[in-house]
Amino acid sequence: MSSVQPFLQVRGIAKRYSNIEALKAIDLDLYTGEVLAIVGDNGAGKSTIIKILSGAITPDSGEIIIAGRKYSKLKPKTALDAGISTVYQDLALIDTMDSASNIFLGREHRKHFFCLDDKRMQQEALDLLQQLGIYIPSLYSTVACLSGGQRQGVAVARAIHQGGRLLIFDEPTAAMGLKETATVLRLIRGLAEEGFGVIVVSHNMEQVFKISDRICIMRQGEVVDCVKTSEVNPQDVVAMITGAIDLEDFSIYRSKN
Repeated sequence: MSSVQPFLQVRGIAKRYSNIEALKAIDLDLYTGEVLAIVGDNGAGKSTIIKILSGAITPDSGEIIIAGRKYSKLKPKTALDAGISTVYQDLALIDTMDSASNIFLGREHRKHFFCLDDKRMQQEALDLLQQLGIYIPSLYSTVACLSGGQRQGVAVARAIHQGGRLLIFDEPTAAMGLKETATVLRLIRGLAEEGFGVIVVSHNMEQVFKISDRICIMRQGEVVDCVKTSEVNPQDVVAMITGAIDLEDFSIYRSKN
């Protein structure tokens, strides 16, 4: 990990929907230069914490600390301005537009008020994609013509162009083939190596162990534990997700090994 202090600190964040506690005063940290995987069964609270961090929903209590600045809640623009960008499973790309137009969507360069500076945006998009090691066959083709991995790359480039220092991925390889999945996993790992902080929500334990530095296990709205990936195995994590292993017993087991 590249920083001593966490870039993101979540402290006591709670969210209730009527009689259902979606989140129960959870804490977690994220450092720049690392991939933190958040895992858990359906209903564990993974989607809720992502939506809170992206500003889509407001927590009932707790605080979020980003680069030392405290927030009781985030709005989408506030989250972006603070450096948090979320790449959702559907990617939210406009299929009829080309890659550069998607990357600069809402933040276009203009020659003057009514005229877009397409040439500048194409060049900057190309530079950014090359910097990230993302191959796009043609910047002039619509994103509908791109593969799943290439579309994911465009979504990542847009997130970084928006100022993202912390990128959140929600099931980034869903419905992808083996080759496309490998491309996306290399991209995510490469982002951490470039100094970005990365959160990945995934049900795929094999992928989690390939790319993550730490794993945050959630169950029934609570953080069970955050562990170094190198110190656990998939069976341990699944046992914590399901409650098949007692956390105190697991801590004793880990200290002996």
